[in-house]
Amino acid sequence: MTTNTFSKETETRLIDFFNHTIAPEDMAKVIRQVNYTLALGVMREKETPQNGIENNFYWLNELAEILNPYLEVE
Repeated sequence: MTTNTFSKETETRLIDFFNHTIAPEDMAKVIRQVNYTLALGVMREKETPQNGIENNFYWLNELAEILNPYLEVE
């Protein structure tokens, strides 16, 4: 796993994006909807996922969980 830190400009742009464009909870919902749609498309096209696509689903889900924890056990 890579541990990079955001530049100040990137951090500022992300904060601005989530403060003025879309709420983190809404973005998490969009990511989950897109991930679901992509997964259905892959399953319909081929029974086994294409090389490396499993990681893409995983990382999109991780980002959604950071923005709005949904699967977190309380």
